[in-house]
Amino acid sequence: MTARIERVVTEGVVDLDGTEHKVENNTWVIGDDDEVIVIDPSRDAEKIMEQVGEREVLAVICTAGLPDHVSAAIEVANRDEAVVALHPKDKPLWRETWSETWPDIDMEDDGIFEVADVQLDVMETPGVTPGGVSLYCEALGAVFTGKALQADGPGKLGGEYPALADQLTSIGGRLFTLPPETRVLPVHGDEVTVGDLEPHFDDWVSGSLTRVATDGEESEGPLTDGTRISGIKLGPGDE
Repeated sequence: MTARIERVVTEGVVDLDGTEHKVENNTWVIGDDDEVIVIDPSRDAEKIMEQVGEREVLAVICTAGLPDHVSAAIEVANRDEAVVALHPKDKPLWRETWSETWPDIDMEDDGIFEVADVQLDVMETPGVTPGGVSLYCEALGAVFTGKALQADGPGKLGGEYPALADQLTSIGGRLFTLPPETRVLPVHGDEVTVGDLEPHFDDWVSGSLTRVATDGEESEGPLTDGTRISGIKLGPGDE
């Protein structure tokens, strides 16, 4: 097997209530010495393409339509005329970043992408966004989860869970059916395994994620993405 997974961390600064926060995003490159697929290209197309090098970009896959998943998609795709893939339910979000273009491919559940000698299986994992997806690579024992699932649990949008019931259904019904040793590779933060996170699922379902902090407790952790101030609208909108 020659395919491998590479991580590119891109950085940016967002202003939240007059305070600047550094934001980091993971862009994932999967392929071999000749061809790659780029997942969730964000912020710094030049840095991403430095990692890609002379290899051909076959496709750019966005696990959600949010800015930190798509903001470098067009630049990364342009050099090799690669296709850009997004779930159709996230097209309104895509237009918040790219107002004059559309993705090339509407992803669907159980869709397949191939690169080098491996296959990526599309898994619909809505919750943070209506069209959120994850990409499972059985051959490499990894799943690219976007914001659906991160090292500290279910991902948020601007500090909140837009549709937590849907998100937990996605996690329990799809992601936690994968082998426990499967690497979870999110759009923010460190990687973890399915087996590390699955024991916490019952607590999430019972409400541990949404309990209000009592006096003396931290009610909110550090900013992990820039979506809170990006003016994202989660309504259906016009496509």
